Amino acid sequence: MRICNKGFQRDQNLKLHQRGHSLPWKLKQRNGNDIRKRVCPKLSCVHNDPKHALDDLTRIKKHFNRKHVEKKWKCDRCSKKYTIQSDCKAHMKIHN
Repeated sequence: MRICNKGFQRDQNLKLHQRGHSLPWKLKQRNGNDIRKRVCPKLSCVHNDPKHALDDLTRIKKHFNRKHVEKKWKCDRCSKKYTIQSDCKAHMKIHN
């Protein structure tokens, strides 16, 4: 399914881009010096406070995906769950 007309040579770059289409609106907005672009949109999160703001939009996206998105990847050995498949794979290496 195509949402925008952007193309990528590497599949991983396409997947990273596609995640941006499912992020909350507040993460996507970029209004000059607006502090909202550096804080987590989840009101109950410590990083929603400007005093605990993250460095840039990329770090906020990574934080949001790791902390506030449904954890659908599960370790077969200890049942620990992750939102990002590569995090799960890296974790599973400790069991080998």
